[in-house]
Amino acid sequence: MAESKSLRKPVFTKVDQLRPGTSGHTLTVKVVSTKMVLQKGRSDGPQVRQMRIAECLVGDETGMIIFTARNEQVDLMKEGTTVTLRNAKIDMFKGSMRLAVDKWGRVEVAEPANFTVKEDNNLSLIEYELVNVVEE
Repeated sequence: MAESKSLRKPVFTKVDQLRPGTSGHTLTVKVVSTKMVLQKGRSDGPQVRQMRIAECLVGDETGMIIFTARNEQVDLMKEGTTVTLRNAKIDMFKGSMRLAVDKWGRVEVAEPANFTVKEDNNLSLIEYELVNVVEE
């Protein structure tokens, strides 16, 4: 039975195609910059767990967005590195979009990409407002 079910090829998304509230994106992006925003140790049980969150500016030839890296993801997000984000989702933070990969996705270092990041199209700078539509 395992042979009959073939794996679906991932459809790669470009940064400028990302929209609020969407998920399941697979992107290849270059890390422009990384800033650690939270680092604290948490002891619940015998081992002390380190909790780290970094905001990384990532992008491709269509634009840039802030990626929120958590724990071991922080180690992979070095400036200039090309990474593939699998099953990424868009989180909203203070009205702007943030890209994130939770436990159902993967962050993997990829071959260096030969594109230059379009730095004048930062999608995280666009502010969105939640509008409730009443249907009659």
